[in-house]
Formats: sequence, structure tokens, C-alpha cells
Amino acid sequence: MEVTDRERALEEEVLALRARIADVEEQAANNARQLERYAADLRETFKSERERSAQLQASYMATVRALANAVEARDAYTGKHAERVAAYGLEIARAMGSQMAYDPEIEFGFLLHDIGKVAVPDAILLKPGRLTPDERRIMETHAQVGHDMLAGSGSALLELAATVALTHHERWDGEGYPHRLGGERIPLVGRIVAVADVFDAVTSKRVYKEAAEVSRAVEIIRDGRGTQFDPDVIDAFLAVEREFHQQWSRLQAQATTGAESVGV
Repeated sequence: MEVTDRERALEEEVLALRARIADVEEQAANNARQLERYAADLRETFKSERERSAQLQASYMATVRALANAVEARDAYTGKHAERVAAYGLEIARAMGSQMAYDPEIEFGFLLHDIGKVAVPDAILLKPGRLTPDERRIMETHAQVGHDMLAGSGSALLELAATVALTHHERWDGEGYPHRLGGERIPLVGRIVAVADVFDAVTSKRVYKEAAEVSRAVEIIRDGRGTQFDPDVIDAFLAVEREFHQQWSRLQAQATTGAESVGV
């Protein structure tokens, strides 16, 4: 049967279409391979970034712990105070349902709450007895000094730590220091550390006193609800009292004792 010109033209069109389809399929395959290479490169990049981030965070943590220990190294009696306060503070934040409990920067800030004490003379910082009014005024400067040491760096981590250092001795009733802030004018991080700090001070042995039982610390803190401490923070603290007792027992077994006044 003789092939007509029309049929021949159709066959040529079909062949041309098949060739174009083959070209498109090949191009698609090439694109897919390229995309897979891109994806592999991105996965490798993300993996490297995660590793670098983890290394950086570990480096930050080591530096922060070194800074915190710089205060405590002056006096064997305050060993691990900063780490205990950080642990207690995170427990309270978790009980409050706050996302800050899962932010590494918060732990850094809690650890550095007393960094300003590096500027307090040994004769005052290590004094075994009650401080005189003049000595107490000098001791109280550690909040502002700590803030000034950490603030203005441009680092979010250190700015948060500066806020904690400045505000953890403010009181809910406005009678604290250094700026007599009150209520919610005190940043939440400061309100949380205020409770954690007192809990550790009461339950740790000092050169002039024995460690109090957790039940006594709870009583003191409960009595400060609405005056010294934020009621919401106290409610969170009381909600995890049992966990605090367990954590206190575990941390006390690892810690040395300290010599600093309650609430100083």
C-alpha cells in the first residue's frame, strides 16, 4: 500500500514528538539529578551548621560556667551555688509552662546571676558574721556591677544574663535593690531567680549556720508570697516542691557548701 504524503508527514511529526519527549524526559532526569545533588549539599550544609552550632553552644556553656566559677573559686563554701540556682530556676520556669525553660540562653543567664560578686572585697564576701550596714551596701552593688559587666556587648545571651544579674534581688513589693522595682516591672527571669536563689541559700550550709531542711525553705518562701516574691512564681515553685526536694538531695550530694547571707 502506497504511503501518502499526509501519512508520511504524520509519521515525521510523531517521530519529532517522540524525539522532543525524549529530550524533555532526559532534561527532567538531569534536573532531578541536579535537585538531588542540591538536596544532598543542603543536608550536608545543615549537618555542618548543626555541628558548628552545637560546638558553639558547648563553648558558650563552658565559658559561662567558667565565669560563674570565677566567683565561687574565691570561696570553697559557695561551690556549685550558681549551678544549683540555675537548676532550680529552670524547674520553676517549666512549672510555669514558660518556653524560657527550653531556651539555652536562660540557663546561661541563671548561671551568671552573681557574677558581680567578683568586685566585692574578700573581707566582705567571705565574712563569717552578719554584715554591717556599710558592708551590706557594698555587697548590694554586685547586682549593678554584674549588669554593667555583661550589658552592651550586643550578644543576646549576655544581655539576658545582664538582666538577671540586675534584677534578681528586686522584690515584688518594691523594697528590693538596686532600683526598687516592683511587681511586673521586674523581668520574669529576675523574679524566678529571686526564689531559686533564696531556696539555695536557706538549704545550703553556711559558715555561720547549718543547712535548713527543704520544708523550712518552703515555709520561708511561701511566707514571702506577694511581698518578696511574685505570687505566680511561688505557685509554680509550690507545684514542683517534691521535684525540688529530689533535686536538692541530688545536687547537695555533688556540691560543696557556701558562706553568703540569705537574700544577699
